[in-house]
Amino acid sequence: MTTPQPPTGPQHSLAAGDVRAEIGTLAAVLRTLTVGGVHVTEPFEADSLPPFGDGIVLVPWPNRVADGIWTHEGEEQKLDITEVARGNALHGLLRNTAYEVREKTESAVTLGAIVHPQHGWPFHLDTWVRYELTSDGITVTHGATNIGTERSPYAVGTHPFLRVGDAPVEDLVLRVAADTYFVVDDRLNPTADSETPVEGTHYDLRDGHAVGALELDTAFGEVGHAHVQGGAGEVAWLTAPDGARTTLWQDVDWGYLQVFTTRIFPKAEGLALAVAVEPMTAPPNALNSGQGLVWIEPGASWSGSWGLRFTPAGAAASAASADASGDQG
Repeated sequence: MTTPQPPTGPQHSLAAGDVRAEIGTLAAVLRTLTVGGVHVTEPFEADSLPPFGDGIVLVPWPNRVADGIWTHEGEEQKLDITEVARGNALHGLLRNTAYEVREKTESAVTLGAIVHPQHGWPFHLDTWVRYELTSDGITVTHGATNIGTERSPYAVGTHPFLRVGDAPVEDLVLRVAADTYFVVDDRLNPTADSETPVEGTHYDLRDGHAVGALELDTAFGEVGHAHVQGGAGEVAWLTAPDGARTTLWQDVDWGYLQVFTTRIFPKAEGLALAVAVEPMTAPPNALNSGQGLVWIEPGASWSGSWGLRFTPAGAAASAASADASGDQG
């Protein structure tokens, strides 16, 4: 008799020190992440689908393709419409695909899936994602190899909802190191010349805003990778009233992110506010604009990383004090 599997597929538990994660094979989903027992992402049960795409991988493009139509080498391509209400192709081609395990250790797992040629996508890619726990969070590395016969466009994103333990989400302060945002129409597709400076607008999150005051489904560009070390840098911070902090970092070639708030995220206590801060290598409608796309030649590969760090309240205060002392020196 076949053993029933949860909707998110077989689960893979990772552990390193006091960091724990649960990864499902459906869309290579990051289902839970805790540091010292503190939830850094919004968890959900294995027996339910990822609410609002919580934690899934978005490949070979994140966000939307308007009308599912784009042009390659002068030929119109028509993708399947997967966001029916708005008439768009949404979040790539693998969000309902089971990934296979390619490598597994106690603290890391690599999952892979093939993007086959199909409606509106005449390319063949072998894609993978590696989740590896660190001392204070997780490093996530995405990769793709072109196993087809012509060069292929590629972009990737992911959809984590962030939190800082049990701190009420409405009381968290979100900072995003981005200088531009994308103006969209009523179907959430970028308008012509849509990338606009955040200066003087309510999209300027560089100094921080309480999440409870935000209503966003917005892509940001010109991400400034603060504190860049080794080709990666911090791009967004979610801070609790006591100073505890969840930090998102991205490789410098991950130049975009999306912020999405919803007040109907299903939690144990009922529907509530949640905020997704989504790393992206390209903005919405990139297959049409070409912005941020990577072009992979036959036989060639690409890879890039992002990750999350958790800083407890006391450590965050010490770091802030040290920074202030350094500024005065």
